[in-house]
Amino acid sequence: MSKPVHQNLVDFLVTGSFGLFSDPIMRVGGEKCTYQIPTYEALKGILSSVYWKPTIIWYIDRVRVMNPIQTEVKGIRPIKYNGGNDLSYYTYLKDCCYQVQAHFEWNDNRPELAQDRNENKHHCIAKRMIERGGRRDVFLGTRECQGYVEPCVFREGEGAYDSLPELSFGLMYHGITYPDEAYSPEAQGHMTARFWYPVMRNGVIEFPRPENCPLHKPLREMEMKIFSDTLQNFSGLKEFGEVN
Repeated sequence: MSKPVHQNLVDFLVTGSFGLFSDPIMRVGGEKCTYQIPTYEALKGILSSVYWKPTIIWYIDRVRVMNPIQTEVKGIRPIKYNGGNDLSYYTYLKDCCYQVQAHFEWNDNRPELAQDRNENKHHCIAKRMIERGGRRDVFLGTRECQGYVEPCVFREGEGAYDSLPELSFGLMYHGITYPDEAYSPEAQGHMTARFWYPVMRNGVIEFPRPENCPLHKPLREMEMKIFSDTLQNFSGLKEFGEVN
């Protein structure tokens, strides 16, 4: 087996009875329709629920679709805060099962947390949290779609699309870049949406890095939250000082 590009890789299996990885275009009028595959942002959110610190940024490298892609339409009564009743139809993915491989890198936009850059510590904690099912609730795209996480070996076992050479999904939402994870000076101080053209090859989808997505759309201006001992919103900094 070849040596992995990143030494802090994590592999995990995420499952759930239903998933809703919404296409923003299909939300007009309150209806929600899922993509056929999970988005980069949704998988990153799952991993962030398992373990996250502002010191690191999770990068989803690839996902493997294990079960056949099936959808189910449900009639939903969404909450209407101005009174009355309403009925919408949501299209969900059914019987979801995905193998995911990811790694983390240091967040260079947060030099104030440089003392927390202990790769072995974060990697060990992340693997331990995957074994325990995560620190917070896991859901597949939306809150009503409960998900479950457990360790796995990527590419182990039989997948539904292992023998399918190639399948394209057209233009798809990749994720949102927030100011604290900005990858270029142009992205600083903005919330930016990213789009790409995913292709599944033998059941596996390789994700590009956020900065390599072909389409970027600035949404609005946004300032980055600062962590410091003075603001008393990250006590770990004080602990590091006492150790040194």
